[in-house]
Amino acid sequence: MNLRRKFVVFYGLVVFIPTVILGLGAGYLALQNVRANYMLTINEAIRQTTQSVGFRKQSYDLLVNRTGTDGELISRLARTYENWSERIESVNYVDRSFQVMSRYLPGIDDFTIYHVNPTLVEDGRLLRKPAHRPFTGGDEGVWYESVMASPISLQWSEVPGENTKLVVSRKITNTSGYAFGAIYMLLDYGSVFGELMDRPFNGAGSLYLLDEHNRIVAASNRGMIGQDVANTTISKFWENIGDNDSITYEGNYFAVRHLNGEWKVAALVQMRQLEKQSSIIVYSIVAITIFFLLLSLFLVMIVFKNIVIRIRKLGTRMSNIAEGDFNVWLENRNRDELGDLEIMFNQMAGRLGNLIELLSSAKLKEKESSFQALQAQINPHFIYNSLSLLQWRALDQGDKVQVEAIEALTTFYRFALNNKSNITFIKNELEHVRAYLDIQQLRYPERVRIEWEIEEEVLELYSIKLILQPIVENSYIHGRIFTRPDACISISIKRYHHMIHFQVRDNGSGIEPATLARIHNGEQAGKGNGYGLLNISERLSLYFGNKGKFEIESTLGVGTVVTIQLPVYAEKPTIRWEG
Repeated sequence: MNLRRKFVVFYGLVVFIPTVILGLGAGYLALQNVRANYMLTINEAIRQTTQSVGFRKQSYDLLVNRTGTDGELISRLARTYENWSERIESVNYVDRSFQVMSRYLPGIDDFTIYHVNPTLVEDGRLLRKPAHRPFTGGDEGVWYESVMASPISLQWSEVPGENTKLVVSRKITNTSGYAFGAIYMLLDYGSVFGELMDRPFNGAGSLYLLDEHNRIVAASNRGMIGQDVANTTISKFWENIGDNDSITYEGNYFAVRHLNGEWKVAALVQMRQLEKQSSIIVYSIVAITIFFLLLSLFLVMIVFKNIVIRIRKLGTRMSNIAEGDFNVWLENRNRDELGDLEIMFNQMAGRLGNLIELLSSAKLKEKESSFQALQAQINPHFIYNSLSLLQWRALDQGDKVQVEAIEALTTFYRFALNNKSNITFIKNELEHVRAYLDIQQLRYPERVRIEWEIEEEVLELYSIKLILQPIVENSYIHGRIFTRPDACISISIKRYHHMIHFQVRDNGSGIEPATLARIHNGEQAGKGNGYGLLNISERLSLYFGNKGKFEIESTLGVGTVVTIQLPVYAEKPTIRWEG
């Protein structure tokens, strides 16, 4: 094999093949990262949109539910009136109580209470009697009859022939389910769902809000509102998704997320944006690979011309000398020919070294390429301001129970959404769990007794955040403490020498032995909100090492005891880095 072929083989094995393999590998990894991050971004956008849609729907549902179950309103609609003063008093009560309530939320174009009490007049404002007269949504009498005949107390519907309006209907019923009338709330679609539904995913997809009967209530394409999903263009995706949360079908990504109840949000995202990004990555990798191949070929040609050609010329001249052409030799002879030849070899070696270093640098640069997923953060100030507004409205209405609930929620979220530090005072941790228990007490009044045994000296000491509330939450969610007779949750925090002992004891339903075994083995034992028992154990180890202890004991049908031990810290502890 001559020297030229050796150089070709050398270039192929050392430069060409490794560069192509590296380019293919880098391209494959880059494509995988792009796809993973793109899908993560889409799912996060769907999650946030679902939360926003659910919050808005729940707000309007809460408004009509509160009106439809108002005890004073039901009493006034049910009574028999003997004189005009009583009628006027009831009319004024309805206007005074519910006219302001209908302005709490944006987009409410009409809010009317219908009744059929023959002794109570209608005032033409909020209080009306149904009659066969036209109104937005069809015939007033037909609408009332359909609402009263429906087995569903609350229902959303579209306005036939007008996709800019939505109608929320709610029966006015007492605790026995007897209906005394109906609530008609006309909503402006653009104000309620337009901002969320119009041009989602930067125009690369569409959103659909489905009710419990899989009927489209809101959609990016407003022409589909009111149709059954099985009769629309997304029916093929709906049929193929089955029990899955998402599928990729015919170049589209289709996902379904459930709201409270049986309502759902469906998202259809076209994948052409992902394919576009993938094409850019492929073209970039190919261009970079070709560039380095050409660069390496150029360098090899320089080496070949400056070393091999000179060696071949020297060999030719040496052959001339061997043939006896001493004149040629003499003309080209140099006293330091051998030394010059060695220097040339050294230069070649140096050039090859530079080439290898250049290739190594290229590999490192390619490996440093990465993509980061977009993350949306909840703005805590928005939540605080919203809760303050609700509290002000509740104070204005004189609803003390609602004021207490909002105050507890404000305290709860102020602590939970404060991500500046994972360390807090024990008194702050107690305030957080008290806020959570206040909420649960409002939800399950007088069902669970709470016992506290807190030493004052531990309140100003430090602990990691969110170690008590998840445990107490488990007592309600998994232990079903509110269903137990003489239900009790006991919370104690005491100091023993250089250690602080937290203990939460309940007499709930207890934990299954198999589940308890998985918890003891450090395995995920269920679905949670990110601050479960395993998370608490891991964070104790992260901040306190083997001094942070987490123990759980439970007997099925008897109750559960969770004990946490951590060192006394008067100053903020830091993460214990290992290695």
